[in-house]
Amino acid sequence: MLEINTVSGVAHAIQMAVAPVFLLSAIAMILNVLTNRLGRVTDRVRVLEAKLESGPTGGAVALQVEISTLSKRAKLIDCAITLSTITSILVCAVIAILFLGAFLCFDINITVMVLFILAMLSLVSALLFLLREILMATLKLVAKTSREAK
Repeated sequence: MLEINTVSGVAHAIQMAVAPVFLLSAIAMILNVLTNRLGRVTDRVRVLEAKLESGPTGGAVALQVEISTLSKRAKLIDCAITLSTITSILVCAVIAILFLGAFLCFDINITVMVLFILAMLSLVSALLFLLREILMATLKLVAKTSREAK
């Protein structure tokens, strides 16, 4: 167990507790990307809905299909945002428990290990949702480009 009653013990406890903070900055960047993507999808849906309301009904089916695809993409992004936020909460819990464990001198090994594994599973899941959304957007773009090239 870590001795926290010395300056070097306190410094070591802070180092252990602060190391996962770097992971939080990476998660914040991922959340920034996700919210930007969600904003773009939302803006595109608004434009298409305005076209649908004001335009002729000839292209209504195509607009509805695109809105449906954008809705699916928004749901994927929403899941990724939720999982990224859960990851951040779990990492914060790891940081707090690392510091409290050193300060109160209780065994934190299993707790920290479980929380960190859960955080990594949540992060991987969020990234998989992001990847799925990107693939969905890319496939639509490729399909549209190939139709226009013909």
